[in-house]
Amino acid sequence: MPALILASTSPYRRALLDRLGVPFTARAPACDEEALKDPALAPQALAEALAEAKARSIADQVPQAVVIGSDQVCEVDGRILGKPGTSERAVDQLLALQGREHRLITAMTVIAPGTVHRHTDVTHLRMRPLDRAALERYVARDQPLDCAGAYKLEAAGISLFTAIASEDASAITGLPLLALTRILSGLGFPLP
Repeated sequence: MPALILASTSPYRRALLDRLGVPFTARAPACDEEALKDPALAPQALAEALAEAKARSIADQVPQAVVIGSDQVCEVDGRILGKPGTSERAVDQLLALQGREHRLITAMTVIAPGTVHRHTDVTHLRMRPLDRAALERYVARDQPLDCAGAYKLEAAGISLFTAIASEDASAITGLPLLALTRILSGLGFPLP
């Protein structure tokens, strides 16, 4: 079997890939994500371009490996919400989302010798109407400062929502395991 490399430093993506029980290594992508963020790209196209750039940056260094790149964009009314970085910005993002529907776009590119597989999962989420105090309590609890959209659905963030529509719940956390299982199985990886 070729080496399997996750082109990510995300602890969330590593934990997701661990669930499949396939040995892998994680490496930081060798690309400048900020330089690749073209404001002319639509949110989905941006997520897909970043996922591919991450995978390609490692695949170019280790061409015989199977490399997984993934990126996630939170989008509301065409506006991209990135990782907030601070509690204040997290509350501001959540205020922009409260009482509304938005999309969480998770793009994945898997590069194997001689082939490239791409998959994008789009989740539609509707947040409850909440006031600033409730959102401040949530941010203090979950500290979602490194999450696009400023929430962690796998933790207390689930309490913020009234509806979530997704084909693959694992995509919400950052890596669409249903599609990845299909791709890796097709490449000969022994999955249950």
